[in-house]
Amino acid sequence: MAQTTEQATREDPRAWNDSRERSPVAPAKVATVVKEVSFGEKWREARPSKKVVFGLLVAAAVLTMIVGFNWGGWVSGDTAQKSAVKGAQAAVVLRLAPICVAQANLDPQSASKLAELKAITTSYDRPKYVKEQGWATMPGDEAPDNNVADACAKLLIAS
Repeated sequence: MAQTTEQATREDPRAWNDSRERSPVAPAKVATVVKEVSFGEKWREARPSKKVVFGLLVAAAVLTMIVGFNWGGWVSGDTAQKSAVKGAQAAVVLRLAPICVAQANLDPQSASKLAELKAITTSYDRPKYVKEQGWATMPGDEAPDNNVADACAKLLIAS
């Protein structure tokens, strides 16, 4: 009991002759130093749930698709089909334009007509003139092709 009274006296800052009832005092709190945890330690302790892992996988897949389609050169099947059709049409025009030039050279009045073509100043009217002369109409076709007429006019002007 003496130890308890002595202990209470040490804990209670009141004088020894104070007759008020003593109640236990909570020990003074000692300031604890909080150790700062580094990012690496936090990373080692991390345990992601299945939802988090699945969400990260979905986000990575979506991000990959966004980057691939915008900057990576990926295209959908429809875009690839349209591009192939445009390339094929350009190749056909490239092959038919020399035939148009040959038909223009076979025309008996080719010298005067070529001078008229070169006198036309607007690039819109030149293919129209080539179509009117019939040079852009390919053998077996009924109507001239606009793209062939444009390429033919450029070749005739350059020659």
